[in-house]
Parts: sequence; C-alpha cells; structure tokens
Amino acid sequence: MLNKQENEVMRAVYEMCDGKESCLVSPLEIMSILPEKRKYTPERVEAILHSLELDDYFDLIESDRKGEKMYVITLHANGIAYKRTSIQMKRSITFKIVLSVAGAVITFVVGRILVGIFS
Repeated sequence: MLNKQENEVMRAVYEMCDGKESCLVSPLEIMSILPEKRKYTPERVEAILHSLELDDYFDLIESDRKGEKMYVITLHANGIAYKRTSIQMKRSITFKIVLSVAGAVITFVVGRILVGIFS
C-alpha cells in the first residue's frame, strides 16, 4: 500500500502516461500536477519515483534532453492497474465505514430493546 506522497506521485505519473505504457516526462512536469501545499522538491520527487520503481509500478530510466533531466517511464502491471486498485481501495474503506456505522446502530437499538424488556 502506498503512502500519501507516493500515491500523489503515482497518480501524476499515471496521468502523464495517459493510457500509454510509456512516457517521457521531466521532474518539473510531474511537480506541476502535484498539490502545491506539500511543497515537493525535484529531489523528493526523484526519491519517490525510485521507491515506486522498487515496488514494481514502472521502470524508470533517467535521460538528458538539452541539459534538462528527463525520465522515461514504462508502466508495469501494477502501474497499469493503479487506477483500478485505487478505486477498489476506496470502495473497501467506504464499505468498512458503512459496516461500522450499521453495527453501532444495531447495537444501540438492541441495547434499547433489552433495557425496555428488563426494566
């Protein structure tokens, strides 16, 4: 499971690839998609990209284009399925919250019924 920063960077990479298996992006292009409130630096983005590469989301090849650092990103199966996995995780969390609320309501109702029966 990805932490919040990894999730944001992976979402940005997924958007940059736009349905293709590979794309050519610069750290500044990735940073332009990321939320500004986190104040990402190019070094931090690079570290997160390397950790996502280790988690087998994509292959990361560093390149140089006219003096600007570029990344060639080739999505793996985990990277291609990122959007679907993220939707499933949101559904799972929503289901757990609904189940918890339903359990609390049922416990309250049963408690009130028992108090009414035994008092």
